Amino acid sequence: MSRKVRMYTTRYCPFCVMAKRLFQHKGVAVEEIAVDADPSLRQKIVQETGRRTVPVIFIGDEHVGGFDEVAALERQGRLDPLLAGGVPEKKS
Repeated sequence: MSRKVRMYTTRYCPFCVMAKRLFQHKGVAVEEIAVDADPSLRQKIVQETGRRTVPVIFIGDEHVGGFDEVAALERQGRLDPLLAGGVPEKKS
């Protein structure tokens, strides 16, 4: 069973689209939360993560970053174990 993926996005963010495609390719459902029209949601993610840009991606309760960080996890072979609920090993 894969862990829940939650992603804060905006409608016209190309990095959000790429992140959604990556998770779709993996067969992982994403809870998408659009922050376009709700400044309080954007403020919430800034307070919670320090990030001012989208996407802001959580796997389970862990903030993993944005698209660049998720793509790096995928290249390193660490994304699948993280989605499966394990702690991915760091590769040298």
